[in-house]
Amino acid sequence: MGKKAVIKHNLTIILVILSGIISWSLTTIKSGLIYPFGMGFWGANGHDGVWHIALINSLAGGSFSMPVFSGSNIKNYHLGFDLFIAFFHNITKIPTVNLYFQIFPPLIASLVGISCYLFVYEMTKSKIAVIWSLFLIYFGGDISWILGKGESSFWSQQSISTLINPPFALSLILIFLGLYFLLKKNSILAIVFFGLLLETKAYAGLMVLGSLALAGTWQAIKEKKTTTLKVFVGSLLLSLIIFFMLNQGTENLFVFEPFWFLKNLFNSDRLSIPRLASAIDSYNLSRDWLKLGPAYILAFGIFWTGNMWTRLLKELEIIKWIKNPKKISYINVFFISMILGGAAIPMLFLQKGTPWNTIQFFYYSLIFSGILAGVAISNLGNSKIYKLITPFIIIFTLPTTLITLSQVYIPPRPPAKISQEELTALDFLSKQPQGVVLTYPFDEIAAKESESNPPRPLYLYDSTAYVSAFTNHQTFLEDQVNLNITNFDWQSRRNELINNFLNTSDQKIAREFMLKNNIKYIYWVKPQSARLNENQLGITKIFENKEVNIYIVNNSK
Repeated sequence: MGKKAVIKHNLTIILVILSGIISWSLTTIKSGLIYPFGMGFWGANGHDGVWHIALINSLAGGSFSMPVFSGSNIKNYHLGFDLFIAFFHNITKIPTVNLYFQIFPPLIASLVGISCYLFVYEMTKSKIAVIWSLFLIYFGGDISWILGKGESSFWSQQSISTLINPPFALSLILIFLGLYFLLKKNSILAIVFFGLLLETKAYAGLMVLGSLALAGTWQAIKEKKTTTLKVFVGSLLLSLIIFFMLNQGTENLFVFEPFWFLKNLFNSDRLSIPRLASAIDSYNLSRDWLKLGPAYILAFGIFWTGNMWTRLLKELEIIKWIKNPKKISYINVFFISMILGGAAIPMLFLQKGTPWNTIQFFYYSLIFSGILAGVAISNLGNSKIYKLITPFIIIFTLPTTLITLSQVYIPPRPPAKISQEELTALDFLSKQPQGVVLTYPFDEIAAKESESNPPRPLYLYDSTAYVSAFTNHQTFLEDQVNLNITNFDWQSRRNELINNFLNTSDQKIAREFMLKNNIKYIYWVKPQSARLNENQLGITKIFENKEVNIYIVNNSK
């Protein structure tokens, strides 16, 4: 390769990484800033970002308490990313909201690109493979734009939304670096990076450990080497040590529920094809296996093709492996395991409470399919086919990113906000001595009615952790979504709150409720209130503005 070609390839790699950093960062950078209407939140940041800020603030204060479920510790959740940000916050004193939305997104996006470059180049020694792999990692999209649909119409998020799930983004860095050092035969560093995965992103840890076991077995049989098996054992031991240090009371969150995603693929909130949805439902009810089998095969084909889209070019490499299985390396086996495993697990198992969460396994199928497609494209060389198809690959890949950015992440007005009045109230409460805060339970009916008037206040947007996140206090009950994911019995607590406090006319029952649950503060957005008045409840107002009342419970602990 000539000097000019090397320079050209290096500049192209830099350009792709810089473009990826900018596009990914646009999904978060506007959120968490102050505007005339208050603090704005675009896309899923109004829920997911606020949840992470609540966790980070709790961990930064040295507590492993569940920030949105007082009296309980965090369980069934990977804390690696949040611990890292909490540590950085304690050192720098930079507000967590700015670390989360503005500072770490471009940093993580750049590290994903650099680590991907190191791994792919070490694996292929081809900078063209690196360029295409990076392009598909940063900009890989689905076919939804052709159908006039939005991202995740085929269930899976696409590359543009990677930083909305920062533990997922961080896990990619660890995976790529682990694979890079595995190829470099530096087993110690490979074990370190792989061993951190389970606590960074549990889905990634499970899949990578399984893939290492399979790849190591293949290497031991084919090459008579045990390097990868040793890395697997070391990574497993380190994963378990970290896991048991940071997790208490962890439960099995998965249930066997085959083809749930396929059953619901054609519903109105996804592809909206009523005839196919009705047919699958009918075949299920009648247990007509002869028709149900082909229907599921068709549904999976649509799911796979729709999500993969230009990443389907990876099949060129798969065909080579099938034609010459003797040349399949242990790294190839790792790829196969990650791609197939990421698809098979959500097809068979669901997560309790929030079934769609299991689709996150498939994110890794898309990532490794993107890399493999990049390798396949580079292997076409300078042929006429390569020159012919590469413009079309770019043209057909980019629309998902461009449309999602324009429609979701960079419109002038966000879907959710915290008003200036609420920010003032939250800031006041954050300066009070520590204590459990009681908030009003999320009202789905009121939230539905407010959909046509964005930006909606967070309490009318979704069940979020915003009071805990922006006061650094533990709340009695917030963010039912993540309580579902982590398998807390929030329904019983909500019923107790409604029956024994909000709707009761018995002063003794209401008072006992507050004392039993160690309630110290009550945060209500007007006109939220209980049936009993302040004197009857034994609470004193300590803050009021146009939107918010804050009370302290008399004689609370």
